[in-house]
Amino acid sequence: MSLFDRIHKQEGTNGEKKQLKKMPNQTEAENEEEQEPRLEQAPPMSRNPGQERHHELKRLLHKRILNEIKGEEDLDSIISNMESMVADIIKENEAFRGTVDGKRIVEEVINDLTGFGPINPLLLDDEVSEVMVNGPDRVYCERKGKLTLTDIKFRDDEHVLNVIDKIVSPLGRRIDESSPMVDARLPDGSRVNAIIPPLVLNGPTITIRKFAKDPFTISDLVRFGTLTNEMAVFLEACVKAKLNIFVSGGTGSGKTTTLNVLSNFIPHNERIITIEDAAELQLGQEHVISLEARPANIEGKGAITIRQLVKNSLRMRPDRIVIGEVRGAEALDMLQAMNTGHDGSLATGHSNSPRDMIARLETMVLLAGVELPVKAIREQISGALDLIIQQSRLSDGSRKIVSITEVQGMEGDIIVLQDIFTFERQGKDPDGRIKGNLVPTGVLPKFYEKLQTSGIHIPTDVFIEKRDRKE
Repeated sequence: MSLFDRIHKQEGTNGEKKQLKKMPNQTEAENEEEQEPRLEQAPPMSRNPGQERHHELKRLLHKRILNEIKGEEDLDSIISNMESMVADIIKENEAFRGTVDGKRIVEEVINDLTGFGPINPLLLDDEVSEVMVNGPDRVYCERKGKLTLTDIKFRDDEHVLNVIDKIVSPLGRRIDESSPMVDARLPDGSRVNAIIPPLVLNGPTITIRKFAKDPFTISDLVRFGTLTNEMAVFLEACVKAKLNIFVSGGTGSGKTTTLNVLSNFIPHNERIITIEDAAELQLGQEHVISLEARPANIEGKGAITIRQLVKNSLRMRPDRIVIGEVRGAEALDMLQAMNTGHDGSLATGHSNSPRDMIARLETMVLLAGVELPVKAIREQISGALDLIIQQSRLSDGSRKIVSITEVQGMEGDIIVLQDIFTFERQGKDPDGRIKGNLVPTGVLPKFYEKLQTSGIHIPTDVFIEKRDRKE
């Protein structure tokens, strides 16, 4: 979108609401009678005189910029002259003197033109991990695991819609009444979900999960307390030995971050295919092919699903397949790939425990429409998966790996799971933070021999709790 169009769009949101069109072959009276029930809306929020002057000055600045550019779209020049434009407008209108913060208005307009409107400061703040827009008047953010209501507000619903459109348009995606939900990403890889009326009653809603500018490393996760040094050594060995690993957890538990960290243990000489709904993974290797699913177009055609991408990836000579999230029929194709020579695959899924993850995988395989006995599905799962990493977001906002579990095989009709590491809670400290230790269970995994034969030597002490080790 050109600079002129962007400013014109912002200017439009300050004006009057569009009138509903008359239906053809109706008189004026009939049209009014027909439309009257539809026009019942909540009265607009009353603004104090200070807010009114703030918005009026902003509108005049938009108008001044439109007059100044005259087709010459030098954004840097416009921004450098913006403060003087505001000063001129205030000089010409006595009502603005001493009552309106000109610098704040300049910041807001710059954010509208070059960033993502009022939420741009939150997106630039490294301490903010999530941003939630619940309609134009309520914007929340997450800092250090805690949700906070900010003082940020949009002008109206149209202003929020403009920001959504600015996010999704460059990706070839859309959001409107016929397609009122969309998943997208920001240029830095941050995950975005947007949903608009009539499906949401609060007004247009945006949820943004930010990612660090510099991807986290395993050392960062140890420093955050997500896992211990022993667990880090163990997981690095598992990835390098080409074990099939599944990261399980609830929404916002940090699954994608952990998957990204694990993926960076893959050797640089291997060809990696990543498959995601919205591309988020930030791998450091050179030989990475990133595949992204595509929603249907306005005619309901052209959708490309994760399952189709998984099938296609098998023809791309992958050394490793990394799936951002398994949530449907693609589970069957993923398990078949893991069972037919594509070792070292990584994926994530939603569940509350490793056992629940197994049950969910069974359900997802059935969604593929292939009639298989439950025992056959379980044999596929037990043969494909080596390790399940369970991650949780605790009540104090911290994210921890609460268990690392080996899939040991079948006993009768049951898949046998064995915890290798677990999180032992020990209450809370005076600040409300959960205390606990990530400890080994003392069980040597069955695939320990595979690690050894791969040339990866892990001391057996890693699997023994420190207090139980012999000096």
